Amino acid sequence: MRTCEEPRPPNGQSPIALAAGQSEYGFAEKVVEGMFIVVNSITIKIHSKAFHASFELWQLQGYSVNPNWQQSDLRLTRITDPQRGEVLTFKELTWQTLRIEADATDNGDQDPVTTPLRLITNQGRIQISLKRRTKDCNVMASKLMFLLDDLLWVLTDSQLKAMMKYAESLSEAMEKSAQQRKSLAPESVQITPPAPSTQQSWSQPFGVSPNASSIGQYFDKHDMKELSYHLLISRLDLHICDDSHTRESGALKHGMLGGAMQLTFRRMAFDYYPFHRAGDACRHWVRYSEAMETRGQWAKKLVNEFQSKIEKL
Repeated sequence: MRTCEEPRPPNGQSPIALAAGQSEYGFAEKVVEGMFIVVNSITIKIHSKAFHASFELWQLQGYSVNPNWQQSDLRLTRITDPQRGEVLTFKELTWQTLRIEADATDNGDQDPVTTPLRLITNQGRIQISLKRRTKDCNVMASKLMFLLDDLLWVLTDSQLKAMMKYAESLSEAMEKSAQQRKSLAPESVQITPPAPSTQQSWSQPFGVSPNASSIGQYFDKHDMKELSYHLLISRLDLHICDDSHTRESGALKHGMLGGAMQLTFRRMAFDYYPFHRAGDACRHWVRYSEAMETRGQWAKKLVNEFQSKIEKL
């Protein structure tokens, strides 16, 4: 993979549907979604003008799950609402070992002497929820959850500085990509009834006759209101050490030895909602609390004041 100076245009319709000669969510999409994928090892290399990185995964598995993140009948791994013309699907990726390594390029703007950044983790998983329109299979919203167990990370001060430079080099491209997504984000969701062939994939428990109200309630329970990214680490032990071997020998002779710092985080979580508007409701957020209501009222008040000032101008 290589970073782009300018973001590419969206992919458009699903290539699976186009190859099957169909435009709506149908049989070809269901077959591909039902596949159980097992890969012994996979290596992903990323090249940028400032650094190059590699991701190595061992014992990667990908499969469909039900809304409770459990493997079950494939008919229970998707929820289709014919009234909305939308379908929800749930996937999970697991692995045994993940290795991440990043280093500065020879012609980059980094310092001449840099320390490669390395991170090795034990097993983890990614939970993916997708909401697509059955008419053309376009993704309308998604939720990606990155879950890690105990994580031990040893960083030197030079590695920490290099990581900050790597993030800075990617910030410009990420900002351009975010601006493109925001400009293409729909203002409102158009409800389009699906084709008759897509109305038979309702995910209801066996023995229950499906009806519009029960499917709508089941759909609302697991619906993704907006795009979101989540990271949850059960325990993180972070050791930051002074990279004393790179210092001049004169400093060591005078007794200026390096130090170390240890940080321990338990149940550390990051939630990112890139398209959330100021003043909008937050009840659908993963870690919603009553304290957010006060914050929401405050934000809505500021937005109204800003809009009134714009109207006067």
